[in-house]
Amino acid sequence: MVKNLLKPIAALVALVLLSACAAPSPKSTTPGTLPGYEGVQDGNFFIPQVNDNHLRDGVPRKQVGYAGDERPGSIVIDPYVRKLYYVLDDGQAMQYSIAVGRAGLGFKGSAVVRRKEEWPAWTPTANMVRTMPEMYAEYAGGLPGGLENPLGARALYLYRNGRDTYYRIHGTVDNKSIGRATSAGCIRLFNQDAIDLYNRTELGTVVRVRTRDESEQLEGKWMDDEYGFLIPYDEALIPVIEQRKLELEAREAAEAEAAAELEATRTSAQRDAELEGTQG
Repeated sequence: MVKNLLKPIAALVALVLLSACAAPSPKSTTPGTLPGYEGVQDGNFFIPQVNDNHLRDGVPRKQVGYAGDERPGSIVIDPYVRKLYYVLDDGQAMQYSIAVGRAGLGFKGSAVVRRKEEWPAWTPTANMVRTMPEMYAEYAGGLPGGLENPLGARALYLYRNGRDTYYRIHGTVDNKSIGRATSAGCIRLFNQDAIDLYNRTELGTVVRVRTRDESEQLEGKWMDDEYGFLIPYDEALIPVIEQRKLELEAREAAEAEAAAELEATRTSAQRDAELEGTQG
């Protein structure tokens, strides 16, 4: 069952996206693992540690000074620098790095957390099933929560005027996406961060998304490099990065083609071996 889900779930990651009062869960720590990102048993699931190469400078959660005027207990999302802030007292905030998809960039203004779920299930919308049945039809009845679910270990559901916005703040099955722009989905965090935020957040929490102007005033102006990581804005680098993107895409396409040819060769050799076995 797990093997059969791996390929569909990889596509879902690109397209979508135990109790807070329980005693701390046992953790599995590898030497050098950043505290807070160890492997941890959470109910029926073991969340793997976050590899160090995904914990680049500025990515791990940390308490920082906060310049906004939101009340303590609020959540502020800055999709342009891929940061989420849980506002604390005394001009402080807990800062988390996030991945932001098109749905995340499309959400404006404020909403309220009206629902929280541990190991949430995921169900594609009727429109997704209708327009891409080859990808979503088998999940029309919902995908149970678990390590392969694109919503990860926790989800906060945002409502506006009493109605679901279908905007989610959630965990992820794709750690390498954190801190980067993604092709789709809402707002995702490392599962360890999603649990930390879930435990701090109460129902009724106000969530506000910054505008680009607000982001640039408070965080400065940034841009993506060819790998999708943020770097300080430099107009002169734009054509350089575009060229690097083209070269990177060409290299990745060539590597994918070579891998496909190798797999085809292996499959052909396996068929020949099986044929020889039956004839023998």
